[in-house]
Amino acid sequence: MEAFPRTEVGGVSLSRLVIGTNWFLGYSHWSAAKDAYITGVIRERKAIADVLEVYFRAGVDTLMAPIDHDPMSDAIREAEDRTGVKCIVVATPQIPVDATTPERGFDMDEVRRVLDRTVAMGATFCMPHQCTTDALVDRCTRRIRHMDAVCAAIRERGMIPGLSTHMPESIIYADESGLDVETYISIYNSMGFLMQVEVDWVARVIQKAHKPVMTIKPMASGQLRPFQALTFVWNSLRDQDMVTVGTMSPREAAEVVELSLDLLAHRSPEGELQKTRSKKSL
Repeated sequence: MEAFPRTEVGGVSLSRLVIGTNWFLGYSHWSAAKDAYITGVIRERKAIADVLEVYFRAGVDTLMAPIDHDPMSDAIREAEDRTGVKCIVVATPQIPVDATTPERGFDMDEVRRVLDRTVAMGATFCMPHQCTTDALVDRCTRRIRHMDAVCAAIRERGMIPGLSTHMPESIIYADESGLDVETYISIYNSMGFLMQVEVDWVARVIQKAHKPVMTIKPMASGQLRPFQALTFVWNSLRDQDMVTVGTMSPREAAEVVELSLDLLAHRSPEGELQKTRSKKSL
């Protein structure tokens, strides 16, 4: 198989396809029943490692995860052992905020505890989760309050700082203020699922971002089929930007890789199509 295209973020080479982990950990954005199914069937070290192995062997070595969730870190190590590929981990830890944080700032003892655990678990990138980032976006001052202290603490531990956000403003304000980050996580899909403004607005924000953007939820958590979803994102993002995709089985992972390679090379995809009785005449 051909090598998967790569980009560079903060001096580190990453695969442009990033392995998503919601489908491993039980976050379906669909229903409580589906969450329970994932948790009961997929959230297991070997099942996750089987999927990761497919990605790693295809040159997709970048993974986005809250790595302190069991059994994520063990599954990563197992897949690394099977393939000899070192996984590049993009960690998205939650740093607590409360009613005092906007004025007083973060509890830096807690910040240090979270970051020490994150670096100990092997993260290369540390991008505070949107529940931290977006709580501190200040539309009046066009800044993200107190995030500079967190980014400095991330740098001190040898990790590369970025921001995970669901708010397009986060990217703009971080760029305007010169916040020390190397990349952003942003929702981006043709359906507008979970996006706070129209798709064309988010596309413009990504196109003008000063740093590469890691897009998430391209398939709208299963509401878009892979062909429609990936055709849109791969053809509307910049060459430095990335697409994060979650899958639940090795075969799904292989399909995503094959389809993405075809789309990036502007080839007509020839992968196997799903079959139903109604399409027999085709």
